[in-house]
Amino acid sequence: MPLLFSYGTLRDPAVQRANFGRELGGHADALPGYTMGLLEITEPAVIALSGTAHHPVVAPSANPTDRVEGMVFELTDEELVAADGYEVSDYRRALCPLTSGAQAWVYVAA
Repeated sequence: MPLLFSYGTLRDPAVQRANFGRELGGHADALPGYTMGLLEITEPAVIALSGTAHHPVVAPSANPTDRVEGMVFELTDEELVAADGYEVSDYRRALCPLTSGAQAWVYVAA
């Protein structure tokens, strides 16, 4: 099953229930070599579901000691496709190494 690292709204149980039909169990991890900023979302359905027009977004950092804290979730292939449908085009999904040594999909700045 694919792993998804989330640092933002996909950690919200309401967003999980809406996208996956269930709440996800996960564990803490970190994404090394990245920093987090904010992105203004304009998609009304995403704003309504998340409750905010400003979502976090990560991008690679020039400082290798930078890291972003988050949660790792195990998804089905179908749930990963559903997550793709939730994320707006300002994000792209990338396979990244985590601090734990695991590889997980992460939505990074497009």
